[in-house]
Amino acid sequence: MAPPLIGLTTYLEPGARWGDWQLPAALLPAAYHRMAQRAGARAVLLPPDEDPDAAADALSRLDGLVTVGGPDVDPSRYGAARGPHTGPGHPERDAWELALTREALARRMPLLAICRGMQLLNVARGGTLVQHLPDTAAHRGAAPGVFTPHEIAPVPGTLLAKVLEEAATVAVPTYHHQAVDTLGEGLVGTGHALHDGTVEALELPGADHFVLGVQWHPEAGDDLRLMTALTTAAATGLNR
Repeated sequence: MAPPLIGLTTYLEPGARWGDWQLPAALLPAAYHRMAQRAGARAVLLPPDEDPDAAADALSRLDGLVTVGGPDVDPSRYGAARGPHTGPGHPERDAWELALTREALARRMPLLAICRGMQLLNVARGGTLVQHLPDTAAHRGAAPGVFTPHEIAPVPGTLLAKVLEEAATVAVPTYHHQAVDTLGEGLVGTGHALHDGTVEALELPGADHFVLGVQWHPEAGDDLRLMTALTTAAATGLNR
């Protein structure tokens, strides 16, 4: 059997530099596609597409989806005013990833939502976000651009706990300043930061497919269990 095809969303940047060039670019840190490949999947990058049929068309050819980390979700997406610490909007990316998330849920496609992806999963279900957490290393990182480990506690008996082999706590690499506030419809928090209780994982209990959001960055570490679980789910119920 061919490896499952896993789609990964991308950044859309106004100017990226390589060689002699500085041009608009759709890009993704290599750690993401390498994580998918190491877990036994084929990685397919999904740059933003404004065609209203694009999300359905793309996912009809894939077996699983990873929505990746990145800039702040525009507060207008969840009915809030922009806070002073919230970054500039990325409307094309917000619209695309929300469409992909909703389409994946409708198709019962295996979905792993990472950091911003988890926040978008919550917004897609009608939830809201905390626009700025306290500036602690446990969330924001020890320095700009540095992932910093902190401890999270999975809720026993959940999908997250099963994937993490029922560990009581796990150290995870983190870099973020926003988080889930009001939970979206049907979602439950299934992992929490030990030091302050921040929601670190989301699930849809009773879903008949793999849906898991995590606030941390598994691609920044060596633990492949989350990606392997997604790949296994995608291989089991091939969507093509």
